[in-house]
Amino acid sequence: MVETLLVEFGMGTSLRRGDYTQAAERAVRDALWHNSINLAELFGFDKTDMQVTLDVGVQEPERVDVDVLRAVFPYGNVTVNVVKGGLDVPRPEGDGKPTVMANVALRVGFDMERADG
Repeated sequence: MVETLLVEFGMGTSLRRGDYTQAAERAVRDALWHNSINLAELFGFDKTDMQVTLDVGVQEPERVDVDVLRAVFPYGNVTVNVVKGGLDVPRPEGDGKPTVMANVALRVGFDMERADG
């Protein structure tokens, strides 16, 4: 059973291109780059044992390339869930592309039962 040991949040934007993947990727980096995750060493695991669940909220979930988001993580088993959320803000220039805001919740855990047996 995977036990969640860390939760981080992030927000990212695509100011002019209306790029949902770019906004989500920036939100992931925002969540990751605010800390140094040393949980693997703390609990005696290898970093590759890390179980990462990434929840992404944007207004058009189908426009997010989850492979781009997975590639941000240097190690671990990453599961990406994209749901409707975030915010699209109309731009005054009226070119049809909104400013896209993405929100992410990043959960990190390990299979703690495996560590016991």
